[in-house]
Amino acid sequence: MAAVNVLETKGLTKIYGGVEANLDIDFQLRKGQITALIGPNGAGKSTFVGMVSGRTLPTRGTVSFAGKDISHLPAHKRMQLGMAYTFQITSIFPGLSVYDNVDLAAGRKLANDKTALAQKTTQVLDRIGLTDRADQTAQDLSYGHQRILEIAMGLAQDPTVFILDEPTQGLSESEVDDFVTLMKSLAGETTILLIEHNMRVVSETADYITVLDQGQVLASGTPDEIHRNAAVQAAYLGTTSDA
Repeated sequence: MAAVNVLETKGLTKIYGGVEANLDIDFQLRKGQITALIGPNGAGKSTFVGMVSGRTLPTRGTVSFAGKDISHLPAHKRMQLGMAYTFQITSIFPGLSVYDNVDLAAGRKLANDKTALAQKTTQVLDRIGLTDRADQTAQDLSYGHQRILEIAMGLAQDPTVFILDEPTQGLSESEVDDFVTLMKSLAGETTILLIEHNMRVVSETADYITVLDQGQVLASGTPDEIHRNAAVQAAYLGTTSDA
């Protein structure tokens, strides 16, 4: 049975003053799978994610979510439709406790049901491994734990699509291992777009990979197909293990 695409882009292009940051990107996000977006620095990954999430208006092309054209919807409207995301810079509430950060995120959907809200918050903290830090002020967490908290805040929203932009940046090796385990546990529950430098994380978690180079799609396929792709080897994998 063919995979259902929950998000698609067609001809997505962003031009800044004559510079083509992204050019005619056709992309599919398969429902219930983890799709990794990789490529060298300057490949256009951040611009593409900005257009998908609604933070950057495309020059041309379309973004479709669950069959609906959302190309001109702002980021908060896309969140209401079921899109959650974390970015390279953490966006937590530093003065609040870990519990309250997750509670606020879950409250976007459960604000009118206090019992369900408390259950959801507790469930997410347990799943992400932050229960023992629930009362700790977020700003007092290590950078790695702040990143994990941000992921917890995304999961608390029960997103249809969860965009993770370099989630393992700044994490220790043991934290990266925990992240890989978490991603595997989410298989089938939500659809994930993973932008990641760490190729071990990509290889161990992604069902499908799209490679960007110079603002365009260089290749798409399974991890095995991408690793065997000569063009990808020449442009990316053959020169470095990091994006």
